[in-house]
Amino acid sequence: MKVAIVPGDGIGQEVVPVAEAVLRRLHPDWDYYHVEVGYGRWQKCGSAIGPAEMRALGDADVILFGAVTTPPDPDYRSVLVQMRKDLDLYANVRPVKGPGVDLTIVRENTEGLYSGIEWELPGSYCTLRVVTEKGSRRIARFAAGLAKGRRFTIGTKANVLKSDTLFRRCAVEEAEAAGVAWEEKFIDALCLDVLMHPARYGVIVTTNIFGDILSDAAGALVGGLGTLPSANIGDGHALFEPVHGSAPDIAGKGIANPVAAIRSAAMLLAHAGDPKGAAAVDATVNAVLAAGIRTHDLGGTASTGRFGAAVLARL
Repeated sequence: MKVAIVPGDGIGQEVVPVAEAVLRRLHPDWDYYHVEVGYGRWQKCGSAIGPAEMRALGDADVILFGAVTTPPDPDYRSVLVQMRKDLDLYANVRPVKGPGVDLTIVRENTEGLYSGIEWELPGSYCTLRVVTEKGSRRIARFAAGLAKGRRFTIGTKANVLKSDTLFRRCAVEEAEAAGVAWEEKFIDALCLDVLMHPARYGVIVTTNIFGDILSDAAGALVGGLGTLPSANIGDGHALFEPVHGSAPDIAGKGIANPVAAIRSAAMLLAHAGDPKGAAAVDATVNAVLAAGIRTHDLGGTASTGRFGAAVLARL
């Protein structure tokens, strides 16, 4: 198994080594190699990711990714958008699990407002929202496959956006083809209801930016972004990353929460054919938290390193 390790920027440099250590503890025989991408690379050589790095990522069976800083510079191209498009990682899967919460948000990952198609006009800047039938169908089919036996919700703004009427139609047709009962909610009302009644939900499918916002908001149900893992899945590649960003305000202080990165490693294990290892990692994280070892964002005093050491010791 070839595993590309991509810490990126900010706290990615601190939490990814913890998650990598977990993977190495369970699978020391795998082939691990590091790939440098992100704002730090851009500062050094004017490019956040180059052809060699993309080839290295494309050669990996799975990718463990940290976070990247995206500056407000018109010459800076988002690394994540490029990787998702070039590797065709069309399904973003974000589970949210905790007491009374067990839902999965599936967002389309390659188009929508994050299509990367933008241009400047006098006095304005335009971003093109792209919603295609191909993109809508394959993400709906993927989500419906996860929803067997679970409540399946389609989140849109089809009452306002014509592009969302296309997404809705494709999602409904794919759900019915898969024999999955479905319901629909407008995304603004859905955000509120998920926060108020999370136990009502199982699998939610929506478009790119709506899913990004909804999944971040849902982090409030389980302790914040420091606890949320995610997967970016395509037909030929898979990348796993914590939902949080590079958090430059706390980078280098040793207080970043590695839970999301460790749980992303657990998702990587499950995808790589080791569900037993994935379950062991999740159970170990829960045991460490239950023992009162928590980072500052969860009301504790543990450093990133101390939490990681506790997980490795129990694992």
